[in-house]
Amino acid sequence: MNIILASGSPRRKEILEQAGYSFTVEVSQADENVDLDGMEPGAMVEEISLRKATAVAQAHKGEEDDCKIIGSDTIVVLDGEVLGKPVDEEDAAAMLRKLSGRYHEVYTGVAVITIVGGRTHVTEQFHECTRVRMRDISEEEITAYIRTGEPMDKAGAYGIQGRAAIFISGIDGDYYNVVGLPICHLTTVL
Repeated sequence: MNIILASGSPRRKEILEQAGYSFTVEVSQADENVDLDGMEPGAMVEEISLRKATAVAQAHKGEEDDCKIIGSDTIVVLDGEVLGKPVDEEDAAAMLRKLSGRYHEVYTGVAVITIVGGRTHVTEQFHECTRVRMRDISEEEITAYIRTGEPMDKAGAYGIQGRAAIFISGIDGDYYNVVGLPICHLTTVL
């Protein structure tokens, strides 16, 4: 059965490759900027993941090849506030200041749509939550990190697998969930 990753994230692609899967990438054009106010973080990432997978599934409707389509979305939550991708460097700095010296949660939602005989058969959804502690970060470190450009396309304005690794003092849960794809749980679904 073909596997399609409905994401342009190089990190998600790398995790699936590292786990030994053969797959293709089709970037989802789903609208992620929808009103999800009032939703719990886990439900929010599951909904956006489903929208991503569904958008790609629409392109395969009626095809005879069987496939599994994986949609995924990640958010950072601090004291109930969702920290998405920063809109600019100032926003990134504000997020990093908020996270400095604190615990926060990283939620990643996954939706897997299975198409058999050209028809959508099964949809499985789940989310993982990982608790992360960031050490105190100085203004100089925040400025230097932002200059690298790394935080600009990441939820919470940091990448645990990149240069921000030096800011992480503890983690409780799935590391790969923080990177963007909880591969242990996903493997059981696939």
